[in-house]
Amino acid sequence: MKGIYIVLEGIVGTGKTTQATKLHEYLKKKFPDRQVLLTREPGGTQISESIRTLVQGTSFSEKMTAETEAYLYAASRAQSLRTIVEPVLKKEGIVISDRSVISSLAYQGIARKLGIKKIMEINKIAIEGFMPDLILFFDLNPEIGLKRTFDKNGDKFESKSVDFFNKITDGYNEIAQLPEFKQNWKTIDALGSKEEVFNRILGEINKLLH
Repeated sequence: MKGIYIVLEGIVGTGKTTQATKLHEYLKKKFPDRQVLLTREPGGTQISESIRTLVQGTSFSEKMTAETEAYLYAASRAQSLRTIVEPVLKKEGIVISDRSVISSLAYQGIARKLGIKKIMEINKIAIEGFMPDLILFFDLNPEIGLKRTFDKNGDKFESKSVDFFNKITDGYNEIAQLPEFKQNWKTIDALGSKEEVFNRILGEINKLLH
């Protein structure tokens, strides 16, 4: 038995945060003897959550560059992976993460035009030794996703246009073919009721854990 690292990915409004909570409750009941951690990126620790507020929920008179975003997200990731994710995996637990380095590849790499190679270089140290065992990508038309969502804690990306999120969706499709992720990438149709979507997730989870 080894630790299992599951990440949920997708644009805003796909319902992945709700589904991450449902999956956390399900796995805690299914594996009462294993530690099951639910976390998010950026976030999960005091330092990482502070970086989240800085990069996503703080207004500045100057514009934050894509490079700055990428480094801040990598810093948050380096902190959370080592302080909360690694201890759980070492104890053969299960980690569920709402977003991962894949979000940086899609948002800053593709939509913000830094490129996949540059984002991987920036994150090389942050993600060293941490690659997901399962990637659940929530597929949803951006027009539908933007109508569904609002982050009351502030998320500057939610004010972006449909075109921006179309670029991110295209980015995710490109990232899905990368050798680092292709084998463990599973696309989940995010359209339908919460129960319907969750049943699709369980289909993939049970294959992994069976």
